[in-house]
Amino acid sequence: MAKTSSIPLPAAHALRKLGRDLALARRKRGISTSDMAARLFVARNTLWRLERGDPTVALGTLMTAAFVLNHIDIKHDLLSKARNHHFFAMAITRSARSSSAKWRCSFGR
Repeated sequence: MAKTSSIPLPAAHALRKLGRDLALARRKRGISTSDMAARLFVARNTLWRLERGDPTVALGTLMTAAFVLNHIDIKHDLLSKARNHHFFAMAITRSARSSSAKWRCSFGR
């Protein structure tokens, strides 16, 4: 059975890009996967999932990795697409089709 994502495609792309950016920052600083995982208090498998952009990795782990690597553009990376009107139109349309989704967007107001 195929695995389906529960997040909008643009958000999945943004997570993958962020994961790649964090992996690159880690490698540029010469930090091994074992050392980075230890700094994040997670298993190496979790670090690999984070660097691949897996949406199931905890947000706290992602933010801690950004802090450890001094990746200050994380806010820009995540919110630049979120503020894009087209991104929100797709996300709202998708959530409206889901009977269990009951959330509102308030960005840019």
